[in-house]
Amino acid sequence: MEHTPTIRAELDRYLQQKGLSLAQFGQLSGMNRGIISAIVSGNKSMSVNQLDRITEAMGLPEGEFYDLFIENFIIDHPPNMRRIEPFLFRCAELDRLDAIRRVVGAIMDNLLYSPKLFEVAEGLLAKGRHEAALLLYEGVAEAERYQHSERLAVCQYRKFTIQIGDDQSENLKAATLFEPFVERLDEIDQLDALKDLANVYRSLRKWDKVNEMARQMRAKAEIQYSLKHQEKRVSRDIEKRTRGPLFGYIAYADLLCAGVYEAQGDYHQALQYTYAYANLDWVKETDEDTQHWIGLFKHWAKANIIVNKLLSGDIMVLQEYIEYIDTAGDTTQEDKVIQLLNIMIAANRYDIDVNHIIKRFEADIVSLSQHSPSDMYTQQVVPDYFAWCGYELAHYYLHRNSYDDGFKHLMYSMVSYHTLNNETYFINCMGLFLHFREHATPETKANFLNLFEKVWMNNVKKNGTVDRRS
Repeated sequence: MEHTPTIRAELDRYLQQKGLSLAQFGQLSGMNRGIISAIVSGNKSMSVNQLDRITEAMGLPEGEFYDLFIENFIIDHPPNMRRIEPFLFRCAELDRLDAIRRVVGAIMDNLLYSPKLFEVAEGLLAKGRHEAALLLYEGVAEAERYQHSERLAVCQYRKFTIQIGDDQSENLKAATLFEPFVERLDEIDQLDALKDLANVYRSLRKWDKVNEMARQMRAKAEIQYSLKHQEKRVSRDIEKRTRGPLFGYIAYADLLCAGVYEAQGDYHQALQYTYAYANLDWVKETDEDTQHWIGLFKHWAKANIIVNKLLSGDIMVLQEYIEYIDTAGDTTQEDKVIQLLNIMIAANRYDIDVNHIIKRFEADIVSLSQHSPSDMYTQQVVPDYFAWCGYELAHYYLHRNSYDDGFKHLMYSMVSYHTLNNETYFINCMGLFLHFREHATPETKANFLNLFEKVWMNNVKKNGTVDRRS
């Protein structure tokens, strides 16, 4: 029978090979002789901090003995969370996800460890160790899959937010898997969950799902807002807070519904919802934060009222929109690109010459791809708008015989949609290129063909298929 090697045996062998006494090695490792003696003799367990000191003193890479630590002190002993917790945090620091995966597999047969492992996951998430936290949330979720607990729902929520990234195909899968767990969350957490889901579906242009999430969020927010202002409201020891003001979820639901109708071309209904979130006289709070948010919603409504009129064919409001943009004050780069997108959609739809307007946005066009995601909206919705804006600019220039500019923006849009893994809109870009390919220079054609080949090869690798001729 083959015996599992031990850290103690490795240390003892090292001491003999180097001819070091316990006291000498203690000085090298920064630990006293008694601790080293107890570790070597097996009379004392070992912490991950002590293991790191021993590993460093032996001149070995960080984490060299982590697999043995799991074997010696986690698998071969009853799980001790006082030892396991710091070990997990240390593994996360060293990006030893393999070790974390082994620990989770070793201890999660026992549901008693689920609450503590969940706490560790929350701690890792707070430190930005998302991949490590994801492994723990997955372990807890798997262990509690038949428990129907709120903790299970929170794990699914955390998994959803961690897994959302550039790949829109994977984002749809993550949203679909998480959605059934929303109702199991705390009533307040449900609002943020529905808002996050709505923004992901919005980036995917799944307007039926955006509408569904928005209406659910509005109904739940109205209940919570009513409870908040009841005179005989049942008090809570610790009142949970949403990420934003409670009334904002009601207003944001109206904003989402307006977006749904705008995308469907029903501008009359879109305007009705826009007027709704523009008028927030019903809001009872009067503090500075509330006034700030009310101002934002009015600001967005003013712009969107003009946009809806513009997209419906009222070309006369274009100048009003430009004047609004000029007087808007502090405007983010994301806002500028979305404003340009609205103008380009109208220009392409109604054949409007907007060359003079595009010049106003030259700096924003140059830095189209430079944006820093901070929440689910800027992480998901904004990149799609940027890619879309590139397509509309390409469409505009190509149809006006400005081929260099057109192909430049089309390439940006295609690369963006490839990054987003959005096949539908990538194919739309391909169609636009093929329609105008005879106007492309040899160098431009080569660049596009290289991109097509790269996408094809990536799909071959992803699907596991092989080109037998290569």
